[in-house]
Amino acid sequence: MTVTVFLVILTACAAITSLLTEGIKKFLDEQRVTYASNVLVLIIAVIVGCGATVLYYVNYQIPFNALNSVYLALMGVANWLGATLGYDKVRQTIAQIGSKEG
Repeated sequence: MTVTVFLVILTACAAITSLLTEGIKKFLDEQRVTYASNVLVLIIAVIVGCGATVLYYVNYQIPFNALNSVYLALMGVANWLGATLGYDKVRQTIAQIGSKEG
């Protein structure tokens, strides 16, 4: 897997993860289910990141070997890091700054 392919997949995963996370959060909020948002993001990001990488491997008939399995795990972690440093953390930081006024 080239760096370019890794970044393209990561970009697509970031968009999908954000949309899925917000949709699932709204659904859980409507159902009045309590959840830890960071854990929810972790689960979704790893599933989306690894799933997209597996789809890439299957589509291009790339064999699953040790190196490609490492790339698969790295994509899950990279997608999770990108998702946790995204919208939720920015919103949380703004809320925390706003509550310390005065």
